[in-house]
Amino acid sequence: MPNGQYDLVLLGPTGYTGRLCAQHIVKNHPTSLKWAIAGRSATKMDPIAQELKELNPDRVQPDVLVVQLNLEELNELAQKTKIIINCVGPYYLYSTPVVEACATNGTHYLDVTGETPWIKQLIEKYHETAKSNGAIIMPSVGVESAPADMLAWALVKRIRSDYSSGTRCIESCIKEMKSAGPSGGTLATILGIFDSLPLSQLLKSADTFSLAASAPPKDIPGDSILQKLLGVRSIRDLGAVTTSPNGFADMTIVHRSSTLMPEFYGKRFFFHQFLYVRNTLIGALVHIGLIFSLVLLMIPPVRWVLRKFIFAPGKGPSIQASQNDRLEYHAVATADQSDPSPIRVFGTLTYEGSMYVLTGLLVSEAAMVILREEEKVKKTSRCGIVTPATLGQDYIDRLSNVGVNIETRVFQY
Repeated sequence: MPNGQYDLVLLGPTGYTGRLCAQHIVKNHPTSLKWAIAGRSATKMDPIAQELKELNPDRVQPDVLVVQLNLEELNELAQKTKIIINCVGPYYLYSTPVVEACATNGTHYLDVTGETPWIKQLIEKYHETAKSNGAIIMPSVGVESAPADMLAWALVKRIRSDYSSGTRCIESCIKEMKSAGPSGGTLATILGIFDSLPLSQLLKSADTFSLAASAPPKDIPGDSILQKLLGVRSIRDLGAVTTSPNGFADMTIVHRSSTLMPEFYGKRFFFHQFLYVRNTLIGALVHIGLIFSLVLLMIPPVRWVLRKFIFAPGKGPSIQASQNDRLEYHAVATADQSDPSPIRVFGTLTYEGSMYVLTGLLVSEAAMVILREEEKVKKTSRCGIVTPATLGQDYIDRLSNVGVNIETRVFQY
C-alpha cells in the first residue's frame, strides 16, 4: 500500500451518496484521519468542504483535490493515498480508470456499485494485477451488496464456529425495505446500463455465479417450472417469497465471497436471495411486474420518457423524507451435514434510517477496517477484486456501533 500523504481520499463528494459518505466520515471517524475529497471541479467541491467544516470544526478538515478521470492524474492520486472510496457513477462509464490506477499502484479501493456486468469486467481485467500488487479492490460496499454479504458471512461463521461444519445453503429475503425512493444517480445508472450493454451481456450477468472465483457446485437443486414462471415459493421459517429486484446483484457477490473463501463457507455452498411477500398472489404479481419492467427498459423511447421524471444525478430524497426508511433482512442457513435434519441457523440484519445514509456508512466503515486491520484483510481476502465478507467480524463490530445490527440464533425444533 502506498505510503502517501493521505489515509483516505473520497472521490466524488458532490454526488448524492458521496456527500452522505463525507458527512459520515466527519461525524464518526477519528479526528486525526488524514483525508481529502477529490473531484473534477473545485467550484463544486468547495461548498461541500464548507459544509463538512460546519459539521465538526474541531477535526482535521479534508484537503480539496482537483483530479480528472484520466490515468495520468488518477495514478498520481492513487500514489498519494492508502485508500480511495469512489462515489463517481455510473461506474461503468467513469470508473474503470480509477480501478486500474488503484490495482497498478497497490492502492486499496472501495465503491458502492450494483453494476454486476461492470464488476465482471473488472475481475477479468484487473484481479490478477491488483492481487500481485497487494491491492484490495472491493466493489459493491453499499446497500448492494454489503448487507446480504455480511449476514451470510455471520451465518456461515455461526455454523463453522458452533458445529465445525461448512454451510450447504443460505436462503435469504428482504423482509422489509422502506425507502423514500432512489437517487438520480441510481436511476441514471440503471437506464444507462440498458443504453450501453447488449442483451447478451446482461443475460450473462444474470447467472448468480457470474462473479465466482471457481465453478459452482454441481448439485444445486433446480427450480420447478411453476417457480420459474411465477417467481414465488414458500420457504420454511421465512414464509412466502418472490423475486427480489436486487437479488441477482446480492447473489453474485455472496457467491464470489464463498468461492474466495471455500475453506470457510464449504465447497457445496450456494445462496438464494428473495423478497418477502404476504402471500402467493402478491408474490406472483411482483415477479411478473418486475419482468415486465425489465422488458420495458429495453425499449429506448421508454427510457427517454423516464428520464423526464426522475431526479437528476446528484439529487435524491431529502433526509427528512427518509426518516422512516427501514431495512430488514431475514435468512436461514443450513449446515452441510449428512444428518436427515441438519442444523439450521436463523439470522437477521436491521437498520433504521435513510438507505443512502446506510450506503455512506457501509463504505466508509469498511475503509476504516482496512486501515486498522490491513494485514488481516489481506490474508483473508488474498487481495485482488474481493467482497465485503472478507472484512469479517471487525466489520460487523464497527457496523453495530453505527446502527446496523446483525444477529444469529440456532433453531431448536
